[in-house]
Amino acid sequence: MKIGIIGLGKMGGNMVKRLRLDGHDVVGYDISEENVKAAADAGAEGAGSIDDLVGKLERPRAVWVMVPHGSPTEETIDALLPRLEEGDVIVDGGNSHYTASVQIGKRLADHGIQFLDAGVSGGIWGLEEGYCMMIGGPDAAFRRLEPVFRTLAPKDGYAHVGENGAGHFVKMIHNAIEYAMLQAIGEGFECLERSEFDLDLKQVAELWQHGAVVRSWLLELLGRAFDDEGTELKGIAPYVDDSGMGRWSVQYAVDNAIPLTNITQSLYERFASRLDERFSAKVIAALRNQFGGHAVRTE
Repeated sequence: MKIGIIGLGKMGGNMVKRLRLDGHDVVGYDISEENVKAAADAGAEGAGSIDDLVGKLERPRAVWVMVPHGSPTEETIDALLPRLEEGDVIVDGGNSHYTASVQIGKRLADHGIQFLDAGVSGGIWGLEEGYCMMIGGPDAAFRRLEPVFRTLAPKDGYAHVGENGAGHFVKMIHNAIEYAMLQAIGEGFECLERSEFDLDLKQVAELWQHGAVVRSWLLELLGRAFDDEGTELKGIAPYVDDSGMGRWSVQYAVDNAIPLTNITQSLYERFASRLDERFSAKVIAALRNQFGGHAVRTE
């Protein structure tokens, strides 16, 4: 089928390539002319603007928005709205907040335009391995775009999970679980690295891939990271960013009185990784000295 894609960065650009390899017609637009050229080199039809992209699609149109969540996504949908017509479909494949997706779905429905919120997982490996997709929105729109989902996903790697908002909600919780899994792996390998034994961390990561309860794709990727950076990871700073989805998940848990202990702690550990010096640690050391006479280290 034919589809327009707005946002041709790492994931959007690879989606174009995967779709073209399976014979889909793609019209691509990005604010970066270089990204548009790369999509054209992959066999897509380049567009110079959103207006140009819409004009190159036949009705009923399908447009996939693959830009950062928040203002970029909202502004892109706002630009599409007056250019589309009843029966067209917009897909948001970014990491939008699920409540925003609920509202967007309602607003577009008032204009007869269908909306799908697609939580997408797969990162830079999506071109090779496929993208896991969690899709919310009208069933008719999902069925119409199913050939696209089938191409982009690995076998059994996509599902219609509910109404608008459900796709991005499931992706939000997926990312929150990811936070906790990464934290557990990081802490475990810190114990291994600091032990009295001369352990080959890459060997352990690969060993656990064979029959161990904790075997996972993340351990496979860790083995590759040790190959790329060495087992001491000297080229990587101990700074961990967050995309916002962990925060949203924790806030959802607070609002609904759900004890999200491990995920919440993993989010706080990311915050802690960005501090060169913890004033709170100074306060605690000073207090221990005051009430117990415990020694303090000077700077």
